[in-house]
Amino acid sequence: MPELLKNYQRQTLAVLAALFLLGAGGAVAVATALSGLEAEQARQPVSLVRETVTPLPIKPQTLALDAYRLNLFRSDITRSTDTAETLLRRLGVFDPAAAAFLRADPLAQKHVLGRANRMVVVEAEDNQSLQKLTARWSPEDDGRFQRLTILKTPQGFTSTLEGMPLTSASRLASGTIRTSLFAATDDARIPDAVAVQIAEIFSGDIDFHRALRKGDRFTVEYETLEGDGEALRTGRVLSVEFVNAGKTYQAMWFKDTGMDDASHRGGYYTLDGQSLRRAYLASPLEFSRVTSGFKMRFHPILQQWRAHLGVDYGAPAGTPVRTVGEGIVEFAGSQNGFGNVVFVKHRNQHTTVYAHLSKISVKAGQNVSQGQTIGAVGSTGWATGPHLHFEFRVNGVHKDPLTLARQSEAVPVSAAAKPLFLKQAAAVREQLSVAASLQPSSVQ
Repeated sequence: MPELLKNYQRQTLAVLAALFLLGAGGAVAVATALSGLEAEQARQPVSLVRETVTPLPIKPQTLALDAYRLNLFRSDITRSTDTAETLLRRLGVFDPAAAAFLRADPLAQKHVLGRANRMVVVEAEDNQSLQKLTARWSPEDDGRFQRLTILKTPQGFTSTLEGMPLTSASRLASGTIRTSLFAATDDARIPDAVAVQIAEIFSGDIDFHRALRKGDRFTVEYETLEGDGEALRTGRVLSVEFVNAGKTYQAMWFKDTGMDDASHRGGYYTLDGQSLRRAYLASPLEFSRVTSGFKMRFHPILQQWRAHLGVDYGAPAGTPVRTVGEGIVEFAGSQNGFGNVVFVKHRNQHTTVYAHLSKISVKAGQNVSQGQTIGAVGSTGWATGPHLHFEFRVNGVHKDPLTLARQSEAVPVSAAAKPLFLKQAAAVREQLSVAASLQPSSVQ
C-alpha cells in the first residue's frame, strides 16, 4: 500500500510538471517573437531629413477671407397683402433692385405679389442682397405644382415658371381634445384639411358638434403632396383612430376593385371591413355648428313657439353647401320664407331641402352626386342672419336629419378583396399604435 501511494504521487507530479512546461513554452515563444521584432527594428537604417517650410503670405489669405461671401437662406408663406418690399423685408432681404424687378415682372405680379399661401424661399448674400427667390404652389389638384424662380445674373434678374410633378409622402400624428378638434390639430401641427376629413370619416358615428369630450384623443396617418421636398398640399387621410367618450373608432382608406365602377374611387372602412360611406352625409356643411335642432322652438321672426322641422347650421355667408346624397334637383330658386332654396329628390321617396342660400349652383332636373356643391350659405328669406336651414323628408313627412344620417346603410368589403383588405388592416393597426405613442406630435 505505501508503494502504491508513492507511485501515485510521482505520476501526479509528472503531469503537473508537464502542464507547467507547456505554459512556460508558450510564454517563451511569445517573448522570443517580440525580441525578434525589436532586433529587426534595430537593424533598420536611420536617417535625418531636413526641409525648409515657407509659410503662405498672410495678406492673400486675409484678402480671400474678405472676398468670401456666406449665402443665407430663409423661407416664408406669402400673404394677400404682400408688396415687393414687405415680402422681401419679411424674408430678411433689403435689395431695391430686386424689389423693383418683382414689381415690374409679369410672372411675379401674377403669381406671387398679392397671392396668399405661396411657399417662398430666398437665397441672399450676407449684405442682404437677393441672389435667388423660389416660389412654389399647387393651384389645382392635378398632381402637379408650379415653381417660379427669380435669379440674379450678371445681366440682371430673370424669372422662369415651370410645372413639375408632386411627390407623395405620409405622416403620422396624434392629439388630445382640450377644447375643440381644430384646436387639438393645431397643437399637433396637423393641417385643417385633415381635421375636416377626420370629422367627415366619423360623421356617421360621432357628433362632432355636440359629442366631443375633453380628453378624447385621435391618431392619424395622412398624405402630403410635396414639391422639391416642401409640403404644398394635403392629401387624403390614410388611416385614423378616434377615441370618443372611451369608445374607440378606427378607419382606413381602401380601394375595393371587386365592386362596381362607383366603388373604384375607394372609400373608408372599419378595420373589420365595414364601409363608413353611408347613403347620406351627416351634414350639408363640411364643418359647422348646429344653432337650432329638430324640436320645438321660439321662432325669432314670428315670435311664437313652433315646431322646427329641420336643423339650422351656423356658418359665414358664402360657405359652400353640399348635397348629402346622390339625387336629382327637384327645385332650385326662390320660395317664400326659404328664400333661395334647393330641393333634392333621392331614392326611396327621400327629399332634402337647403334654404336661405346666398347663391344657387345647380338647376332643376340636374343630377347631383353626394358631396357636390349646390350653393352657398346666406340669409335670404326669413332669416335673421347667415345660416343654412336643412330639412329631410320621407314621403313628405319631416324627419330628424341627424338621426337619418346615422341610420343610413353601409356596404362591406367584397369577398374578393377581403384577403388584401385584412393584410392592409393589420399594417394599419400597427401604424396607429405607433402614432398613439407620439401624442401629441407628428412624424414623417
